[in-house]
Order: sequence, then C-alpha cells, then structure tokens
Amino acid sequence: MSATLDLPFDLYAAARLTPEEVRRELALHLYREGKLSFGRARELSGLDVWAFMHLLGVRGIEAHYDVDEYEEDLATLRELRGV
Repeated sequence: MSATLDLPFDLYAAARLTPEEVRRELALHLYREGKLSFGRARELSGLDVWAFMHLLGVRGIEAHYDVDEYEEDLATLRELRGV
C-alpha cells in the first residue's frame, strides 16, 4: 500500500528543490524527530545506506539506532528476502 502526496509545482520552485530533494528533506526531518527508523527514512530518501549515513553526518544529525529499530530493520530484510 502506498499514498501519494500532491504538492503544487510552485512549492518546489519556491523552495528551490526537486521532488527527489523534497523526499530527502522529509526523510531527514522525520528521522531527526524520531518519527521514522533509519531503514524507513533511508527508503523514503531514495538513497542507499551509505549515502543516507553520509547525508546524516553532513547535516549533523546523530544516528539513533536502538534494539527496536534493529528488529524492525531485520524484519524488513526478512520480508524483502521472502523468509
């Protein structure tokens, strides 16, 4: 299941961001606020693990990765593998 967020084109122009950059900014914000796990925020960003980690570092956002997030990411991996 997925949802679509329709944003007016002039919003992108006003923010001087592409749709991909808006997704990354949203992912960073939700991760920083603790609303998304690392794995989910990374998926939303469209970046691979290392690029997302690098972006967190560049932005000065501390990684917060606890046991619950580890287990969530492990479950996601199992789901992706079909295990």
